[in-house]
Amino acid sequence: MSPLQQSLETLENQIWQSPNDASYLVQTCYSLRKKPLADFGVEDLRIMIGQNIGLKWLMPLAIQELQQNILVEGHFHPGDLLQVVLSSEKSYWLEEPSNWNSVCTLFRQQQALLNASDINWGIKRVLIEAFATFEKYHA
Repeated sequence: MSPLQQSLETLENQIWQSPNDASYLVQTCYSLRKKPLADFGVEDLRIMIGQNIGLKWLMPLAIQELQQNILVEGHFHPGDLLQVVLSSEKSYWLEEPSNWNSVCTLFRQQQALLNASDINWGIKRVLIEAFATFEKYHA
C-alpha cells in the first residue's frame, strides 16, 4: 500500500491515546494522525508541521504544495505553510539535506514573487527572517 493511502499512525506504527479535556489543537493533531496522507490539505499540513509531528512523511507533501504556490495558505495568512516549514525542527533539516536544498532553491527562485506580492509587510519580514535562519542550517 502506498504511503499516501496510510495514516501517520500506520506509517509510524504508533497509536497515541486520545487525551481527555484536550485543547482544540491537541484534539486536531490526534485526529490528523488517523487521516490518510492523501487526504491532507494545506491547513492540515500547517497544523502538523507547526507542531513538528510526522515531518518525515509530511514535509515532502508540504514542499510539493509550496512548489505549486510558495504563498499557499491554510487558515491564517498567505505564506503560513511556508512559515511553519521554515520554522520547523532544525534536526529534521539536518537529517534531510535534499529537502532542505529543495526549500532553499524554491525560496530563492520565488523571492521576487514574494517581494512583489501584496501580502502584509510584517508577514514578508517574518518569512524573510525565517529563511535567513533556515538557510544557515547547512552553511
